[in-house]
Amino acid sequence: MSAPEILTFGCRLNAFESEVMRDHAEKSELGAAVIVNTCAVTSEAVRQARQAIRKARRNNTDAQIIVTGCAAQLQPEMFADMPEVDHVIGNVEKMCAETFATLATTNCEQVLVDDIQSVHETAGHMIEGFGARTRAYVQIQNGCDHRCTFCIIPYARGRSRSVPAGEVVAQICRLVEAGTREVVLTGVDITAYGADLPGTLTLGTLTKKILRLVPELERLRLSSIDSIEADPDLLDAIASEERLMPHLHLSLQAGDDLTLKRMKRRHSRADTIEFCGKVRELRPDMVFGADLIAGFPTESDEMFAQTLSIIEACGLTYLHVFPYSSREGTPAARMPQVDGVIIKTRAARLRQEGAKALDRHLQSQLGLSHDVLMETQTRGRTPHFTPVSLCGEARSGDIISARVTGHGHGVLEGIPL
Repeated sequence: MSAPEILTFGCRLNAFESEVMRDHAEKSELGAAVIVNTCAVTSEAVRQARQAIRKARRNNTDAQIIVTGCAAQLQPEMFADMPEVDHVIGNVEKMCAETFATLATTNCEQVLVDDIQSVHETAGHMIEGFGARTRAYVQIQNGCDHRCTFCIIPYARGRSRSVPAGEVVAQICRLVEAGTREVVLTGVDITAYGADLPGTLTLGTLTKKILRLVPELERLRLSSIDSIEADPDLLDAIASEERLMPHLHLSLQAGDDLTLKRMKRRHSRADTIEFCGKVRELRPDMVFGADLIAGFPTESDEMFAQTLSIIEACGLTYLHVFPYSSREGTPAARMPQVDGVIIKTRAARLRQEGAKALDRHLQSQLGLSHDVLMETQTRGRTPHFTPVSLCGEARSGDIISARVTGHGHGVLEGIPL
């Protein structure tokens, strides 16, 4: 029986959930199917999903086309009206084995999308072999209680909900027993972890609990964090836990205070600079990535210059640059928009400065030695998540000591020791 094909758009959480769906689909013997796991963060993401659906039908005339993800949660009727689409399932339904058992029958409704705001729990899902022996992503949280003016995701993901700590630890134990060397904690807003659970759990206390209860876990990483929510236990873990990797990706979005206020973010420019400085005092080798939006409504040249300068002010190394794209249903869509040509130019400038910042980081690594987690026989990542290409061969999943000898095209070059 044919294995389902899964097309994944968007974030790491979507990538994790695609593996959950793959597992459910195979166990239900779904048969020939293409599952399109959509993203809704921008209107361009929705356009790309629709384009992929049409292409999937052309290339798979006899397969079921099943559409899910954030865009499907928000606009199920739009996807259901596409002649190429057989079924539309919501963000909650896609995580349930029962959904795929129903899809494998002939009497499944075309649209299975419930009210995401009515969901109050997030289950821990066990994925055997996801990132086998190298890296696995573990979902600890879903949803978001904040209402940034540019973001539609809370309406697609629902309220913030945390996976109980015991389930998180149990899943990581099973992954480590199966040979996983590194685990990444992921979610929509992981620094909100624990607020909906009994007791005083936070991302920091969860991090410490994992490292204490799973001593065999060699590396732990955090996905994108909101620095203003970083709790004292998280800062203590950064300072004291060597197995917590020295790389943080910040949900920053802008470096100008007025822009941040209009985005309805909860941090200021000074907050971010102070956070990066404090963390570097605790962990001098820490590197930071960040999300930055170019051309947010009302952004002037002076406001953009503040965002551009935050790269150097915080010593950012890895940038995810997003040209602002108006999203219907968000407050920002009703604000005065920046000209599209200007948005494109500013995004290119941010990427240019980001490339320079990355080059400075790569240059600073020359001559240093790192323990590299190999992803293929010749390529792996340092503790800072920097890609490195090694001469010679190793097995995927090995952690080997290597010295950095050069760099090029955004990748370190090294030799095993």
